[in-house]
Amino acid sequence: MKVLVLNSGSSSVKFKVFDVNGGSQVIAKGSVERIGLTGSRIQCACCETDWKLCQRQAVFAKSNGLVAVPDHGAAIDAICKTLLCSDCGVISDITEIVGIGHRVVHGGEEFTGSVIIDDDVLAGIRKCSRLAPLHNPPALEGIEACEKIFSGIPQVAVFDTAFHHTIPPQAYRYPVPKSMYTEYGVRKYGFHGTSHHYVALEAAKLLGQPLKDLRLITCHLGNGSSITAVDHGKSVETSMGLTPLGGVMMGTRCGDMDPYIPLFMIKEMGMTADEVDRTLNKQSGFEGVCGHADVRDCEALAAKGDPDAQLALEMFAYRVARFTGSYAMVMNGVDAIVFTGGIGERGAEMRSRILKQAGYLGVAIDEEKNARNERDISQDHATVRVLVIPTDEELMIARETARLVTGDGAANRSERVAETV
Repeated sequence: MKVLVLNSGSSSVKFKVFDVNGGSQVIAKGSVERIGLTGSRIQCACCETDWKLCQRQAVFAKSNGLVAVPDHGAAIDAICKTLLCSDCGVISDITEIVGIGHRVVHGGEEFTGSVIIDDDVLAGIRKCSRLAPLHNPPALEGIEACEKIFSGIPQVAVFDTAFHHTIPPQAYRYPVPKSMYTEYGVRKYGFHGTSHHYVALEAAKLLGQPLKDLRLITCHLGNGSSITAVDHGKSVETSMGLTPLGGVMMGTRCGDMDPYIPLFMIKEMGMTADEVDRTLNKQSGFEGVCGHADVRDCEALAAKGDPDAQLALEMFAYRVARFTGSYAMVMNGVDAIVFTGGIGERGAEMRSRILKQAGYLGVAIDEEKNARNERDISQDHATVRVLVIPTDEELMIARETARLVTGDGAANRSERVAETV
């Protein structure tokens, strides 16, 4: 049983095909990049050729895989033809795909679990686009393109916000006039939920305990970062808020700060709202502090003595530590701290920076295990385990898609993502 998973961005579509019979094997993966731009590229890991002109369907150009992909419809069509390509052999007919799973960033309060997509769901996703104007519209374009190209094949929406629907009101409400919440939906929603849920499930397996018996702090650290308190299987607090701008500092995002600063930028610095948006989302974080958004570049500069790079690393570690410590109090303790994402999975030095003052919690890192990025990097006597678990959001989406299209779960808007521990 084959499931296609799509992650549609503003100028790209990433895809994976899973065989979910008796497991969840990836049988193809790739992406379409630079949609609507010159130099569009299709990449697919299942092809052994160097993206030569496909003889069955003229999808690829002969020059290094460069193709013209004007919109998401053309991108989805190219993916379909790629999977049918005789060089790939992933599928011989599109009916071999039993379901298509889409990552959708924002589900608002309307979607608290994964759902089979119909007209009402499309309308709901479109309504939530005002809360995620950069993310939901590309997902809608991908869904609508699949309706035409994979006609009749069920599609499933899996929401980044769904796992966080269990956060209680005292955590998700902001202390602003109630009408801002009731009329405009201004509240904390949280993001990276599929990733946080996946690594929480994997942590439970690694620890040999049911997820419902554990208190976990999951740290998804990358160009975008968020921290979540998972209390007995449920998200009860998370660092991102109404949008992915909140929480810890990130590659180019500022994270939490004095809420008057945007007003100061407008009133005193003469910026427009769009300029404030661009500054806080694209020119802040690591980029703003030291001029480099990639933490690897910052670490290289810091090693050479660059003071701004050193400060940026300390600022990031401090903020992650601050959230982590507070979440231990939220849950009245913690059993394990889980690192995932590009920085979380491979950043041994950063993990040490973050946890250098966590001994009071019962944390004790084995630096040799940490340097090797082992799954459990704790010293034997540590009472709080520190785990490094690679995330796999696409696998979670594939599982949810298979579950819903085979009838193993009710397809309704109020259903939570299943916790299959």
